[in-house]
Amino acid sequence: MQNLKNIIFDLGGVILNIDAQLTFDAFRKLGLNSSLQEEKEAMNFFFDLERGHSTPMAFRNYIRQLIGVDIPDEEIDAAWSAMILDIPADRVRYVEDLKRKYRIFLLSNTNEIHRLKFHRIFKESYGYSFDQLFERNYYSHEMGLRKPDQKIFQQVLKENRLIASETLFVDDVEENVLAAESLGIKGLNILPGKLLETLPELLNNSI
Repeated sequence: MQNLKNIIFDLGGVILNIDAQLTFDAFRKLGLNSSLQEEKEAMNFFFDLERGHSTPMAFRNYIRQLIGVDIPDEEIDAAWSAMILDIPADRVRYVEDLKRKYRIFLLSNTNEIHRLKFHRIFKESYGYSFDQLFERNYYSHEMGLRKPDQKIFQQVLKENRLIASETLFVDDVEENVLAAESLGIKGLNILPGKLLETLPELLNNSI
């Protein structure tokens, strides 16, 4: 880490607290009781949404089709976004402090419905745009790619003229970290919600 100049952060489980079970529970309350095959199909549909290969409206229609009820958009969005919790102030302040020494970026597998919600939460909590927290924010649904595809990391490196060996990628999903490391990027796989228990020690030990 001696020559570290750049840090790329994942969002969910790293900066943003999430609980996917809350979304599963919310959809069950709406009447979604899917089979294993339907769950596999749904995951593929969710991945398409994260890649921007599907739209929020198509997603809502897909959920209505699964449930068999004409549920309002707002209720579907609320259930889908139930997993999104808070963005703790200590993590925000830590990222702000890191910007004084490193170039800081965000790279997230997400979708338009979720993006609107966590942007709103951040603005209400801190009074400025979430986009301003990082030098540049990268969202899978805007890029047409999702982690762990190597191309998504290559795009971030190329567009910002980052050298892989001078860059650290932080994620709570090991598969994503391994993909970054295969390109020569330094990787840090953390437990969800444990950013401040893990990254400061790593950086301090490199000084």
